[in-house]
Amino acid sequence: MFRSHGPSYREDHKGGLGRVEAKVMGAIAACRTAVLGGHLEQCEDCRFTRPAYNSCRNRHCPKCQGLARAAWLEDRRADLLPAEYFHVVFTLPTQIAQIAFQNKKVVYDILFRTAAETLRVIGADPKHLGAELGVVAVLHSWGQNLHYHPHLHCIVPGGGPSLDGARWVSCRPGFFLPVRVLSSLYRRLFLESLQAAFEAGALAFFGDLGSLADSSTFTQLTEAMRKIDWITYAKPPFGGPEQVLAYLGRYTHRVAIANSRLVSMEDGKVTFKWKDYRHHGKSKLMTLDAAEFIRRFLLHTLPDGFHRIRHYGLLANGCRGAKIGLCRRLLDTPPPPRVPPAAGYRERYLQLTGRALDVCPCCGGSMVSLGLLRAGQPHWSDTS
Repeated sequence: MFRSHGPSYREDHKGGLGRVEAKVMGAIAACRTAVLGGHLEQCEDCRFTRPAYNSCRNRHCPKCQGLARAAWLEDRRADLLPAEYFHVVFTLPTQIAQIAFQNKKVVYDILFRTAAETLRVIGADPKHLGAELGVVAVLHSWGQNLHYHPHLHCIVPGGGPSLDGARWVSCRPGFFLPVRVLSSLYRRLFLESLQAAFEAGALAFFGDLGSLADSSTFTQLTEAMRKIDWITYAKPPFGGPEQVLAYLGRYTHRVAIANSRLVSMEDGKVTFKWKDYRHHGKSKLMTLDAAEFIRRFLLHTLPDGFHRIRHYGLLANGCRGAKIGLCRRLLDTPPPPRVPPAAGYRERYLQLTGRALDVCPCCGGSMVSLGLLRAGQPHWSDTS
């Protein structure tokens, strides 16, 4: 898609294409091609030879997340506790989502911070749970049709240490925290933080949102947002720790659309599969012009250096080891066995995914490297 239609898209949007979006387009188009170089490998048995080009490793690329996802999940395995886990989703109203699109870093930070604080405050309230919680939060900004829809997925154990650290407190079976209470506090905390960002001059408005630069207009919007319900919902608990890992694997390193959903690209149009959740998740096909497909995909690029997976409470990076150790003592459960990581890239990939990169596709023999392919070199030549 980007190789065929990227050049015309760049030309049509000259001067309006952001640096991050242009970088993403270039990386995906070059991924696993001679542009990035690689090495030539050959089967020791049947002499089958092929080039193995390097990956772009861009986090928006649908082909480059496998090893990163597997390594991240292996690290999280040690954090799992023998407790129910819940999936809580925090969304934004359309008017706030429009502000988020023009101020991604600022508003996404507010979304993470206020969602985590909401869970912490309600979880610590003795009327509800009276415990310290742990949160893994993952930002998504897309719906199935690739429209812009920023929301936060939070995976939370259904319990935690009491506030004095003396005992483990579990939620009621099958029930985490009251959704309406979560929604109300989340709305208040978010709008307070958004107002503070506005007053600090941290928000920019342009185009159709230009009028929001006026303080009275901005205040009118936030007041209107206080009067509507913000959608926050909790899904039923997972069946066990392995289900939690499997679920996280589908969410943490996902990009806006996977290659598996693409059906065809012809006559300047792209057809892809999507689920219509307004009709009970019915599978459908959608066809878009190539330019519109690229535009929708690029809506979901992240600012450089922005962390879309974050940990809070028990799972915060600064205290995770000690807090998880406390939880295991209170639950009287040992930590899972730790498997030493393999040394090489191929060995590590096999260890984490169960798939070997050095197996010949023709005879099942062992593939060995013959030499490097320099960036831009389409094939390997022996100059010895």
